[in-house]
Amino acid sequence: MDHLQQLTGELQAKKETALLGGGKDKIAAQHGRGLQTARERIEMLADHGTFMELGMLNTSDVKGAEDKSYGDGLIAGVGKVNGRPAVIQAGDKTVFAGTEGNVHIRKSKSIHEFAIKNGLPIFSLHEGGGLRMPDGMGSDGISDKLFPREMLTLHRQVPTMTAILGDSFGGPTWAAVSSDFVTQLQGTCMAIAGPRMLELANGQKLSPEELGGVDVHHRYTGQIDEDGATEEECMQQLKTYFSYMPQNAGEKPRMRATADDPYRLVDEVLTILPQQSNRVYNMKKIIDLIVDDGITFEFQRKFGKGLITAFAHLNGHVVGIVANQPSHYAGAPGPQECQKATEFICLCDSYHIPLIFLHDTPGFRISSEAEKAKMPTKIMVWNQALALSTVPKISVVIRKSIGAAYGNMCGPGMGGDLVVAWPTAEINFTGPEVGVNVVFGRELARSENPSEDRKKLLELWSFDSSPYKAAAKHLIDDIIQPNETRKFLCQSLEYLLTSKREKSERLLATWPTGI
Repeated sequence: MDHLQQLTGELQAKKETALLGGGKDKIAAQHGRGLQTARERIEMLADHGTFMELGMLNTSDVKGAEDKSYGDGLIAGVGKVNGRPAVIQAGDKTVFAGTEGNVHIRKSKSIHEFAIKNGLPIFSLHEGGGLRMPDGMGSDGISDKLFPREMLTLHRQVPTMTAILGDSFGGPTWAAVSSDFVTQLQGTCMAIAGPRMLELANGQKLSPEELGGVDVHHRYTGQIDEDGATEEECMQQLKTYFSYMPQNAGEKPRMRATADDPYRLVDEVLTILPQQSNRVYNMKKIIDLIVDDGITFEFQRKFGKGLITAFAHLNGHVVGIVANQPSHYAGAPGPQECQKATEFICLCDSYHIPLIFLHDTPGFRISSEAEKAKMPTKIMVWNQALALSTVPKISVVIRKSIGAAYGNMCGPGMGGDLVVAWPTAEINFTGPEVGVNVVFGRELARSENPSEDRKKLLELWSFDSSPYKAAAKHLIDDIIQPNETRKFLCQSLEYLLTSKREKSERLLATWPTGI
């Protein structure tokens, strides 16, 4: 064997060993938990044969750990997802439980910089235990391993998407909550630190799912946007979300081919809207009728259920839809809905996605609990995001739009390009029943015939809530036939998405994720 053959043979042997990560036993243990390895996950996500790994021969820089630490707990490189180039990284549980050592951190920083420099989206397939104890111990160990600046100053320059596919603490959690979109595998945990650390720190005993399972994040935190029963389902969610995103902040989202007539009438909407204004219905059914081919992708569908946020297409254009959901809390936004709306507006504005607002709300959901959750602040933060957004915004009042919520849903004077209403719309400061109770409550309590007096007062207070007075004074732009809603929206986008407006000014790109 000549020298060149020897060298190439050694390289081949090293790479074959590197493909095993922490070794066959660790791979078997991962499969025994019903989970895929980092490389298997990348194969699931990336188009076949497109992944080019960078740093395959990395190892831990701790002496004696070289042969069992190939990749140092992180597999990273570039590949294609649905034909589009992207950076992909995956935590490798077979190497020191996917914890972050010196080389791991250096690689992660390098791949982030590569993505930003080349305008490539970032996919993170995470599982791991955070900072590795020996590498991070001591003042010298921790001083260069605090929160990575490239994560803190990403400013939505490229779409970032994360799947939590195993118990994740520390670094994987920081990456997830800093991402534009997060899905989590059911049965896993995402938290700052694990249950054992929690018990040692303060004596609390919780299971991983009680600490940071999908239900915790859907019900309380909003730190994940979706969940999946299988790893394959999580991967498909990443791909679907990605299909609505541009390649980077310098590009527009891609048009989607459709044979759906943009001027198609939607006569069925009036069969969905109840005759009685106090009856509930499912706003999703109206959305499905309006958008191209009835296809939507909900964002945070299990969090803040009184508000729908969803991606869809209208005449091939990607749009973001913000809609009250009467089937939950009568469509009244609470603290979670405010948080959800703010995050969605920031996301759409950063990636040049026009916003459609569909109103049906009796006002904000007020309570002692809401006040403790800083409801006034959350309402105004939502409004600030709305005021700073520069994408085209179209607002349609379908049924009720009452009080301050009329403003937060992009009512008149809130920066909407067009505000219209259905003839079924009711627009007012408050409902007459509430107004009478507030102003005349004590008087009615002393009345000998409160029922009759209340009836008279309601007649006096029956201000015209129909949209015609606002339309007459040009406070809204028009009243449209409900079955022409799709036509109106598609036609409006034709005129709003000019060369001047097709890209946002991205004033919200620097807003923190998760606000």
